[in-house]
Amino acid sequence: MDKEKRQAGAPQKGDTLLQTGAHIELHYDEDLLSLVPPKPTLISDQVHYSVWLKPSGLMAQGTMFGDHCSLLRQTELFFQMKRPVFLVHRLDRESHGIMLVAHSKEAAAKLSELFQKKEIIKEYRVEVLGSLGEPEKKGTIDLKLDGKTAITDYEVLSHDVQKNATTVSAFIKTGRLHQIRRHFDMIGHPVMGDPKYGKGNKNREGMKLTATSLKFRCPFSHREVEFRI
Repeated sequence: MDKEKRQAGAPQKGDTLLQTGAHIELHYDEDLLSLVPPKPTLISDQVHYSVWLKPSGLMAQGTMFGDHCSLLRQTELFFQMKRPVFLVHRLDRESHGIMLVAHSKEAAAKLSELFQKKEIIKEYRVEVLGSLGEPEKKGTIDLKLDGKTAITDYEVLSHDVQKNATTVSAFIKTGRLHQIRRHFDMIGHPVMGDPKYGKGNKNREGMKLTATSLKFRCPFSHREVEFRI
């Protein structure tokens, strides 16, 4: 039985027959299952895939302890279980912003290929601690992460002296774990509100990192599309 079919939470559709001698593991987390997940917002239904605004606090996909607090599960419920759902990229639970959900294996494969080939331009709006310079200043962070090449480009949008924070547009050319968060922390300008990385950047409003746009050539319409918040 695949991992998602074993997850607890809202009712799931079973499609696997158990064989004699099969080993079943049940994972239970009362605190997780009692949570009421924040609701994602549908931005665009492209039939083969849908575009969503994932709120902060919602996972991209579930864990062995439950999946009702995930974008995939909420998307499945939104379409009343009438469409399959496939994850093609990720966004940290603490972040909010635009995400794609595929509705067929073909769409998942084509969109995943675009991500792998870096043919989807992802833009992020990030508020970091301190000053990174004047508006329109551009920079690149190319420090390795986990021993692998990692490249983050950014452009300064504004600086708030009172908050001692700078807002930037960030573009990642690689997809390392927590890349933006770790990169800005490594240069001494951690993301504001980041619960894991940085010092002096904590707040009560939450992490100031938003995936603001996705731009790519649609593999089905073969037209350039852009989804932006």
